[in-house]
Amino acid sequence: MSGQPMPCSPQEVGSLFLFEKLSPEQLGQLCSEGRVERFEPGPVYTEGEPATCFYVMIEGTVVLSRRVGADDVEVTRTSQRGVYAGSMQAYLGDRVQQVYNNSMRVTEPTRFFVLPADAFADFMQEWFPMAVHLLEGLFFGTKSTQRAIGQRERLLALGSLSAGLTHELNNPAAAAVRATATLRERVGKMRHKLAVIAQGSYSPEVMSNLIDIQERTAERVAKAPTLSPLEASDREDTLTDWLDDHGIADGWRIAPTFVQAGLDADWLDRVAAAVDEEILPNAIGWLNYTVETELLMDEINDSTNRISHLVDAAKQYSQLDRAPYQVADVHELLDSTLLMLSGKIGPRIKLVKEYDRTVPKVPAYPAELNQVWTNLIDNAVHAINSAGGEGTLTVRTALDNDRLLVEFRDTGPGVPKEIRGRIFDPFFTTKPVGDGTGLGLDISWRIIVNKHHGSLQVESEPGDTRFQVLLPLTAADPDTPSEEPV
Repeated sequence: MSGQPMPCSPQEVGSLFLFEKLSPEQLGQLCSEGRVERFEPGPVYTEGEPATCFYVMIEGTVVLSRRVGADDVEVTRTSQRGVYAGSMQAYLGDRVQQVYNNSMRVTEPTRFFVLPADAFADFMQEWFPMAVHLLEGLFFGTKSTQRAIGQRERLLALGSLSAGLTHELNNPAAAAVRATATLRERVGKMRHKLAVIAQGSYSPEVMSNLIDIQERTAERVAKAPTLSPLEASDREDTLTDWLDDHGIADGWRIAPTFVQAGLDADWLDRVAAAVDEEILPNAIGWLNYTVETELLMDEINDSTNRISHLVDAAKQYSQLDRAPYQVADVHELLDSTLLMLSGKIGPRIKLVKEYDRTVPKVPAYPAELNQVWTNLIDNAVHAINSAGGEGTLTVRTALDNDRLLVEFRDTGPGVPKEIRGRIFDPFFTTKPVGDGTGLGLDISWRIIVNKHHGSLQVESEPGDTRFQVLLPLTAADPDTPSEEPV
């Protein structure tokens, strides 16, 4: 948008704090290359357009905003004379994309000193060559440091996740190995018990009954009910008495296994009726080994299923076998991340999931959203640990107008008001030296805002801190690159 041209006074331009140290000759050059323009209330330039001009306000009121999803979020509103915006990085030339990184509008008639971007770049390089070198070093050095430490941040997160995953895998793997060794021993004893029974002079009918009882016992194991501790204890006492009454040695050792398998006294009465009295102890011992082998196979099956589930969760988290941009279910992403971080969350932190399963899938970069969830969960856990290590982490999803809300709420001490505006700045951290790089929230911000066109905000008070991610429900252009590699 073009303003109304007005006369340019070197004296007035020199009264602005940005130019107060320039010589009269330099001020004259500014007025010859630039111009003064008056803008009526409305837009001056729009975010993303080629940055063609550098604006310095002489009088009036300006509002700077950033595009977040479908909304323009106001960043700054000021009437301070001499504030500037526009092509502030023109001196870097083609090494960076020269576009306006915000939108500017005025709320009242406002005058600007307007300098074309190429003239601004020339004046900077001619009048302040040392400053240009320092600014270039600061700009590109910061970007390089961000990338290097960002990689380190991801490696640290990967190491933490690997340790957690290894811990989670170790438990079912160890259980499967232990159950397999015990199963081998039980099968050996079962073969021995069967040989003892077979050496007796039992009719084929008795043997057939034993085999039939074995098959039906195995079926009962698969359908065993879940008992309360009190119910299990009462049933164990009943079975122990039954076994003692029938002359079965060590009945108190056998009873808990039978109870776990869902067997009761009525079932044992049927076993006793099907075999002769002298064979009953061997028959009960044989059935005990049958039950133990079934329970051990169930344990092995459960352990291997848990391992498979963990591997699936790791694949879901890493998204290694999936397209980088896709329509994703955030609940699957959240669950895989929470599982990966379960070791870090620990037993003292209560995890609450408040998922709205009716929310639709969203177009996203799932692997990078998982990185955001990792950073936000890690911060929440750190906050709770800093307040004593006990608390609640609540993960909530909901529909917020035309966007999907993902909220992480912790009961930690909160984010102090005086630093709340800085927590998304690169390298800013409240963690002790060595515990954090200060890039977790910066990376999360760039992934959500720059790459997904969403928003990331925080609400905090002691005992209730909420990081809220809002993602658009409709697809942005998947080929649009983010401002920085993430």
